[in-house]
Amino acid sequence: MTEPTRIDDLPAALATRAFPTIGRWNRLEGRPRTTDFDRALRAELRDPLWMLTRQWQLGEFRGSDAGSPVTALYSIGTADVSAPAKQPIEAAAERRTVPMERGPDPVAYDLRLTIGRRWLKLLGSSVLLRLFRDKYVDEYPIAAPDPAADADTPRTAHPEVWAQLQAVSGRRMDGFAFYRHLVNGGHAYDGIPGSTLFRTQLDALGTRLVTWFNGLIDQPTGPSTWDPRRLEHHFSVDAGGTTLTAPEYPGGSLDWHTFSVDTGAPAATAATPATVNRTVLPAPVRFSGMPLPRWWAIEDGTTNFAAVQPDSTDLIRLVFLEFALVFSNSWYLLPCDLPAGTLANIQGLAVTDVFGQRQWITPAGTGVENDWQRWSMYTLDTPQATDAADTRLLLPAHAPQIATGPALEDVSLIRDEQANLVWGVERTISTPTGDPRRGDEIAAELLAQQRRLHPAAPPDEPHAAIAYTAMNDVPAHWIPFIAAHVPDDSRSVQLQRAALPSPIDGTPVRPHTALLREGLPQAYFVNEEEVPPTGTTLALAFRRTRSADGSVTVWLGTRRGTGRGEGSSGLAYDIITPTG
Repeated sequence: MTEPTRIDDLPAALATRAFPTIGRWNRLEGRPRTTDFDRALRAELRDPLWMLTRQWQLGEFRGSDAGSPVTALYSIGTADVSAPAKQPIEAAAERRTVPMERGPDPVAYDLRLTIGRRWLKLLGSSVLLRLFRDKYVDEYPIAAPDPAADADTPRTAHPEVWAQLQAVSGRRMDGFAFYRHLVNGGHAYDGIPGSTLFRTQLDALGTRLVTWFNGLIDQPTGPSTWDPRRLEHHFSVDAGGTTLTAPEYPGGSLDWHTFSVDTGAPAATAATPATVNRTVLPAPVRFSGMPLPRWWAIEDGTTNFAAVQPDSTDLIRLVFLEFALVFSNSWYLLPCDLPAGTLANIQGLAVTDVFGQRQWITPAGTGVENDWQRWSMYTLDTPQATDAADTRLLLPAHAPQIATGPALEDVSLIRDEQANLVWGVERTISTPTGDPRRGDEIAAELLAQQRRLHPAAPPDEPHAAIAYTAMNDVPAHWIPFIAAHVPDDSRSVQLQRAALPSPIDGTPVRPHTALLREGLPQAYFVNEEEVPPTGTTLALAFRRTRSADGSVTVWLGTRRGTGRGEGSSGLAYDIITPTG
């Protein structure tokens, strides 16, 4: 190999340029000719013909039309969902009849006093009618409870209830008794002496009282939607000839996913849908952390997609990442305003792109319901998998926010494997005055009052060293449900409400809550699968919301929830105890 030429005097060689390939420098730096960087930041393309040639060589011109949408024209047919006017759909689905049965008192005294106070206030608006206020108190009195009567035990067992009833007895009016008299066709002046000249005025005030109370609490005009056998609401609505059914509504918040198309329901008269035609401007979808389309822009660091580590079988997360990082700039949003309480069907959608081409867009969810390649979102289910998919969008007139009061009744259905029973534990019970109290406190106070009224006889002297007890006592707020065969089925079972004997007189202990007093005195059955090993809870409370026009709606509704697991009542049989 030829050795490189040795240069002994490097400065002389550079001065005479004997070796032009040799150079020497300290550093290289750019020196702009101007202080303006605007042109440098433009990222100008110097040779567009070369760029087009390279695109042609790489086959990029063979791609599909990727023009951005400019305008979109859609046509939507809307059908109104049948519901009471100016009322959220939750109220129509959950409302129960008020007053409800709370133990021995069909109506709580708080409601009785409220109606009576309203009537006395109406009488006070007229100087002449004020003279009848005491007469109405005498005609519709609130009787004081008798502590020695068994029928008044629920009123005298609780000191607070007894004190309140003693305070209002003879001084206040039983408004519900008067309201029931008016509803049954009676007149406001019936039984009131000296009211002959004021009958017209009293009847007019009576009509105002009935109208006021009917508007105070929303109540169903027909059968309730609550299915006590399945412990959930079941109801249907009509939308332009299509029956939409909510078969399993537990209560709470109601939205489109609660409903499904009921093809087996009788066909209703299909109304002509209202058509909405509108031209809109599509807007690109934006979300936090998405890649930005501009030069020299830094994405938001609050969303780190690189930190997402999906598993190989986590398809949902993989699809989401692909959308966010690859196809995020291909999604556009079209504004479409529709009124609440409608069933909308997109009849047509035409999109015009930047190249002037118009594309006809069809729904992605069309096809057969059970087609595994079909993709849909926010669509209604159909009962038959072989039916054509329903691509309509349901916008129920639900309440955006609901205020729920304290639970008047709270029941837990739990499984007791030791006793081989299902128990309905009344955790919260309403007192006769309408105040919610703990169920164990109510049961203990009732038992103590019954023992005061019926003291037990002194026990006989034992004649043996041991005593035998057939069964121990269980608190009165624990209601048993036993397994019973389903009629005409030798394998399936259902849960039947039973009763334990009272430790005082041996009579059956009845439930105190309206949720478990269903159907009394007839039998009450619950489907066995409705009480899983985790248990289930039922809560009864007043709910309040405002409609779109600002009107207030109050109703009494039931809500079902998930329990906290199994429990033990301590029920035992064949107990032997020493007597010594």
